[in-house]
Amino acid sequence: MERDTAAAEEPAVPGRRLRRREGRTRTVRSNLQPPPGAEDPAAKGARHLADNRLKTTKYTALSFLPKNLFEQFHRLANVYFVFIALLNFVPAVNAFQPGLALAPVLFILAVTAFKDLWEDYSRHRSDHEINHLGCLVFSREEKRYVTRFWKEIRVGDFVRLRCNEIIPADILLLSSSDPDGLCHIETANLDGETNLKRRQVVRGFSELVSEFNPLTFTSVIECERPNNDLTRFRGCIKHEDGEKVGLHKENMLLRGCTVRNTEAVVGIVIYAGHETKALLNNSGPRYKRSRLERQMNCDVLWCVLLLVCMSLFSAVGHGLWVQRYQEKKALFDVPEPDGSSLSPVTAAVYSFLTMIIVLQVTVPSPPCFTVLMGT
Repeated sequence: MERDTAAAEEPAVPGRRLRRREGRTRTVRSNLQPPPGAEDPAAKGARHLADNRLKTTKYTALSFLPKNLFEQFHRLANVYFVFIALLNFVPAVNAFQPGLALAPVLFILAVTAFKDLWEDYSRHRSDHEINHLGCLVFSREEKRYVTRFWKEIRVGDFVRLRCNEIIPADILLLSSSDPDGLCHIETANLDGETNLKRRQVVRGFSELVSEFNPLTFTSVIECERPNNDLTRFRGCIKHEDGEKVGLHKENMLLRGCTVRNTEAVVGIVIYAGHETKALLNNSGPRYKRSRLERQMNCDVLWCVLLLVCMSLFSAVGHGLWVQRYQEKKALFDVPEPDGSSLSPVTAAVYSFLTMIIVLQVTVPSPPCFTVLMGT
């Protein structure tokens, strides 16, 4: 019985591996054909993957304030000056006018936030310009190529590119005006190389005598899921007669490249938007700290440590003085409203906080603000 059970379970293992392997692949069909089991081609919207919209902005209207403050408080100088300003609002230990102490901190936070907002708005304008670039996409309704914005391109669309035109998405090359089925591209936007790269039409399509017609494309493409490897592409194209043709990186036109020395090419979109290899290699806007800022954080930390030591020394001395001369009331010793005096421990704590405010110049604010504005 154990052998039978083991024998029955053995076929399930390859099945699990197969499903795991299939989960790593992507199936792409033409948007001009109805999906399997659907009678209306309009149902193809359910199988759309990512669109081609580009978004590199860091903030939204709701996330700007908390996210920007979180980034600014990575700078220890900001945390320190905000703490000192808030400490002035405690009546028992304040040494300066609370509003006056808070004004410089709010000013530097506001100016830095405005600078970050302007930079993010510049990214938004750049995204808008790129998203509204035009390209030729085959329309099922009009049965011809029409001009659409880059952001309207979907996986499975057929795109026609002309010479010196930037490629809007990762496209599988299916047709070229070159007699040998070649297409030359410039990849300077991806790897900085200005020499032209050669791309080849998928085997079986370059031998077509007539012009490629997207309406007759009924094959199914199986390829790897989106990844950031610019040097590799694996997949196959399955025809209706069961024939399979292998695909490799020489058949791909990557987003950001430019078509050169080729009059026109046609291809089907495999990856779009943030699933393209170019954008997967771009981690997007992130908070960056310069070496000067990191050094300033270290210097501020040492200054704060020195400030704490001096304030602690003063607090201990004041506490010992109050304990020793508690019965002898000094002229400058202000009693509580009920006539009682502070205990030595309470007096030491108040003295510690007061000395932190008085000696706050240990961390000079002008150099810190200059560095913060420069970064």
